Amino acid sequence: MCETPVVAGDSFCEACGHPLGAPACTACGAPAVDPDGYCERCGVRQPTGRDHSELELEGGAAGVTDRGLRRSRNEDAMALLAVDGAIVTVVCDGVGSSPRADQASAVAVATASAALAEGSSQEKAFELAGQAVNALATSIDDAPACTYVSAVVTAEQITLGWAGDTRAYWLPGPEGSVAERGQGVLLTEDDAVPTGEITAWLGADSGDVELRTRTLAPRQPGLLLVCSDGLWRYLNGYPFPTSDNPLDLARVLLRHALDSGGQDNVTIVLIPFGGSHG
Repeated sequence: MCETPVVAGDSFCEACGHPLGAPACTACGAPAVDPDGYCERCGVRQPTGRDHSELELEGGAAGVTDRGLRRSRNEDAMALLAVDGAIVTVVCDGVGSSPRADQASAVAVATASAALAEGSSQEKAFELAGQAVNALATSIDDAPACTYVSAVVTAEQITLGWAGDTRAYWLPGPEGSVAERGQGVLLTEDDAVPTGEITAWLGADSGDVELRTRTLAPRQPGLLLVCSDGLWRYLNGYPFPTSDNPLDLARVLLRHALDSGGQDNVTIVLIPFGGSHG
């Protein structure tokens, strides 16, 4: 940073203390990217693998997560796993007012999805995820936090668990009613006050939060949609397009969110249920 000559093998500049061998900034080229991913010279945050990622499982289940257009980083996280004939997904949205919200969502997703894949109940997976997020806090005033929704989809039924305002929808296939096909059916109920502030989340400052659960067995084929508010805030009056490919549909929904403003991180998971879903 200060351009003082250094000795080969040194880890830090003796003049300014800057670590040597730091990654180069993608914006200005300076070897000055700090451990948090920001350039110390121009201030630009460096892109990460979480800025945009896609998952697709054999059988069609797919997920997309994206930083959106207004946020400096993606604080959403998702998991999508195929386990013994079931599909497991967990989506968490970092609470933007909390510190290190991206870490909260990542550790919650990793912990809960692993527990569900091993056969744990929705409640147990949520408890373990909560413990993992709580462990990130250094104090009650430094408590990373995230919302939570999980789903386990088998050939017979769908089980859901949630806390916060991350949502799940049912998108009926061709046999569903015209109204349902156009708008989808909301399966979860937000933990939030009318002004939009959430009343339940994972975090050391959350108090006693009880996971809400639901089990359903749709009689007709369709798609389970699990998403963060970066998508659902733009769904009012939006006619869901039909698609034979969940990944293609997830990309269409992402494009809709971005074209509508992209004010938040966007995560979309689509899981087919009951055969045909086009």
